[in-house]
Amino acid sequence: MAIRNIFFAAICGFLLSITLHLALVLAQAKLPKELTGGETLFNKNCALCHGQAGIGANNGPPLVHKIYEPNHHADESFYRAVQNGVIAHHWTFGNMPPLYNISRDKVEQIIQYIRWLQKQAGIF
Repeated sequence: MAIRNIFFAAICGFLLSITLHLALVLAQAKLPKELTGGETLFNKNCALCHGQAGIGANNGPPLVHKIYEPNHHADESFYRAVQNGVIAHHWTFGNMPPLYNISRDKVEQIIQYIRWLQKQAGIF
């Protein structure tokens, strides 16, 4: 039991250090002016669950993560997630409900912002 607790603490510490490093990298990056609309839309509609700058939160997974890079989750998967919701399959946060108040054009702006964040983090 003690070994499992030590292992769990080590994993939590490792994940926290990665999150803090990622937050520092993103804080130092200068967001291009053309992506500020996507950032605003993300903060209004997505950050509560996916965290500021997409680094995850208690309610949802990080979008700035290798799982969500374009070769694994193409842009269309983000459009479908917003339109239809998502049944939990990579994480244990529960299902994502559809977000009916966001137009496809606004989702496109959010995706461009997420892809920029991912590039800043060296994901692709």
